[in-house]
This record gives sequence, structure tokens and C-alpha cells, in this order.
Amino acid sequence: MRSRPGRWVLFGATVAVGLGLLAVVVHDGSPGWQVLRGLVVVAATVLLAGVVWSAGTAGAWAGAAVGLAGILVGGGIGVRHVVMDGASVEAGAGLVALAAGVVLLGGSAWRLLRSARWWQWALAVPVGLVVVALVGVVVVPALVATNVPPTSSGAVTPADHGLDYEDVRLVTDDRVELAAWYIPSGNGAAVVVRHGAGSTRADGLDQAAVLADAGYGVLVTDARGHGDSDGRAMDFGWYGEADIVAAVSYLGTRPEVEPDRMGVLGLSMGGEEAIGAMGADPRIAAAVAEGATARTDADTSWLSQEYGLRGWFQERLAWAQYRLTDLLTDASRPPALADAVAAAAPQPVLLIAAGNVGDETHAAEHLAEAAPGSVTIWTVPGAGHTEGLDVAPDAWRRRVVGFFDEALESE
Repeated sequence: MRSRPGRWVLFGATVAVGLGLLAVVVHDGSPGWQVLRGLVVVAATVLLAGVVWSAGTAGAWAGAAVGLAGILVGGGIGVRHVVMDGASVEAGAGLVALAAGVVLLGGSAWRLLRSARWWQWALAVPVGLVVVALVGVVVVPALVATNVPPTSSGAVTPADHGLDYEDVRLVTDDRVELAAWYIPSGNGAAVVVRHGAGSTRADGLDQAAVLADAGYGVLVTDARGHGDSDGRAMDFGWYGEADIVAAVSYLGTRPEVEPDRMGVLGLSMGGEEAIGAMGADPRIAAAVAEGATARTDADTSWLSQEYGLRGWFQERLAWAQYRLTDLLTDASRPPALADAVAAAAPQPVLLIAAGNVGDETHAAEHLAEAAPGSVTIWTVPGAGHTEGLDVAPDAWRRRVVGFFDEALESE
């Protein structure tokens, strides 16, 4: 595209991608941090738009890079927000970035390859796909985790399980209000139940009902930014400790709950939050984590031991992914799960792994090495991610209730 109209198209697409990125990166963090990130995006957009305007190879490469960024932002944010939230600023920004990215990447690729020989085309296609895949592994999860569409609990409540409950609001130390259901305790002990990424407290009700039927008080919470809770969602669970500490503090105000008989049960992201909170708050006497694997790159250190070179490469990608995430959120990167388990010892932890997801057992074994005397692993045969109760309901009830009965027994 040497023609001036073609250059204007690529120039405009570059600006559109920059605007889409700007709408995404300025939502989180302190006002000063938002302004700084916005200025960086604006400056980079101006610089790259100028380079793209040139008709040389540098302009084509710059256009391809910006186009790829637009596609990743649009695919990772825009489409997901449209599906889950309909019309919104982030949905619109993502779709604009996606459309502009397709135009920019296609036009820039044509500029690079229009005079190439057949073997250069043949080489460019697989190499381009590999680059897109690798960048997607790093960039898309970071964007998705820090730009979460609103979620709804729907109309379901504990009453649908035949349980009496109270609607309560919790306030975290950083002044975020969380929504929760509280089912009163009948045995003096209580458990906080945490859902996984992209879901709400309604998704933890089946597990909560098992505990409530066994006499436990249960506090089922919406993570911040999810369901009816305030705050900005973060789907790697980096706010989990703050949320769970607020939940445990609430349980401590309940006259029927004994302060040394409080535990946490979490699913997926909630399981990782439960482990982290147990390491941070000595009031938590026991934790069950189902489907917990990783929420920082430190949690992936076992990959190279298990998978050799492929695992080492995965660890490097995880390092880049979580460093990018750190730039996109105001949440602080939490300690490694293994460090949290070690800090909580000798308090007991039950890790439930899916039999059909091999990495869950490997991750659990890595955590057990940090505190072998306090960690128990149960791998559920034939289960997918967090499907333990669905696949083996009797065994799940027996193991989880039995674990809490022993860990939270009255002295």
C-alpha cells in the first residue's frame, strides 16, 4: 500500500487501536497510575502511527505489531464483554481495537509480503501463527483477568436448597463492600465459601449446602467486582486475601461461631484465595481448595521438573504473563501458594484435584512439598475442573465434611 489512501487507512487503524487500548488500561489503579499509563499509551500511539505512515519496512513491521495488539485486545476483552455485558465502554473499545487490528495486520502483512517469493510466504504463515499463539498466551490472560465483565448471581439463593439465610454486606480493609449470604451455624463452627473466576456466590451454593446440612455456619461471598459486590474484579484472585479476611472478621462477630473454629473452602480461583488467606490470617484454622493451580509465576516452578524443556518454556511465558498483569491492575501480586501453605503450617489443608486435569495433581503435589505434614491431596477419578461434588457426591461429602469435623472440632 504505497498509495496515500492506503497509508491513511493504516494510520487511522493505528490510532483506533491506540484508543481501544487507552480505554482498557486506564480503569484500574490510583488516579496517578491511570494517568501515567494513559500517557504511555498515547505517546506510543503517536510514535507508532508516525512510523506506520512511512512506506518502508519499519512502518509495515510496526503496523503488524500494533495490529496484533488490537486483535488480542479485541478478542480478549471486546468479544467477551459483548457476550456477558452487552453494550459498554470496554466492549466498544475492544471491538474497535479488534476491527482496526484486523485491518492493520492484514494491510501491514501485505506490505511486507507483496513482493516476497513463494517460500517466504510459506515460511511467514506458520511463523506468524506461532507468534500470535505465544503472544496470546501472555497477553490475553492478563487482559481477561484484569478486565472482567459484570456477572450476575441470578435469582437463585440458599432458599432454593431449603436453607434459612441472611443477606449481609461485608467491608474490607480497603473499604470495598462485598455481598454475601450467611447460613447460621448449628455446631459452633463456620466456613467461608469462595467461588471461581468469572462466576458468583451462586456457583458455590451446592458445596455450601453440603456444609450447612452438616451443621456448619456458611458465609458464601461474591468476590469483589463479581455478582452484587462492589469493587473492580480481578480474576487471578489477587484481592482474595483482603476479601476473605473481611469474611472471617464477620464470622468473628457472630455469637454462635467459636473464634477458633473457622475455615475456608474455595473453588478454582477461590481455592487459591483460600490458601493465600490461610497463610495471611491465623484465625483460619483449616482450608479446602478444589482446582487450585497457580495465580503467579512462582506457582509454576514445578513445570520444568515435570515436563523438562517444555515446562521451562511455560515458566518463562508465565513470568511474562504475570508481569504484564501487574502493570494492568492495582492489586498487589500475592505470595506464592507454596509459601502460604508453609506459613499456615501446621494448620491442615485439603487439596482436591480433578482426575481428568493432570496439572491439578502435579500442582497439589508441589504445594504438599512445602508443608508435607499439613497437606492432604484427594484426586477425584473422572472429574473435570471443580467437578468433585458432581462426579463423586458421596465421597466429596464424606471427605470434606470429615476434614472440617476433624480440623474444626470443639476442644
